[in-house]
Amino acid sequence: MADRKNKLISNTVKTRPRDEPSFRERAYELVLRIPRGRLMTYGLVARVLGEGYDARAIGNLMYATPKDDRAIPWHRVINSQGGLSTTGLTVPPDLQQRLLEAEGITFNDKGKCKLEAYLWTPPEYAEGKDENQGALFS
Repeated sequence: MADRKNKLISNTVKTRPRDEPSFRERAYELVLRIPRGRLMTYGLVARVLGEGYDARAIGNLMYATPKDDRAIPWHRVINSQGGLSTTGLTVPPDLQQRLLEAEGITFNDKGKCKLEAYLWTPPEYAEGKDENQGALFS
């Protein structure tokens, strides 16, 4: 039983990679590339990374971003409606919006931004927009 606790738990979805460092690191590597003042959605990050990733997994990874010297810009990943999904998860509650506003992103009175004005897609993904998901790290 003790040995069982030390093993990483894999998700029950067969096509999802195990929850091992490489799964998380691929997402963090991509998010590190998002330029200041630009955004990606949880779903777009998942689509770029390919099979085994989904928007919910990306949201969980952004919530669990390590506090290290890389300073992963978790705040640059938002929901597909141009809104923030971190209210109540950060201190202060509007931390994500404050960080994005400091980068020049504006929000309306409902806490949403014009996503199309700030959306960033990796150039190599945008150029080959076909069904070849995950080619960014192949």
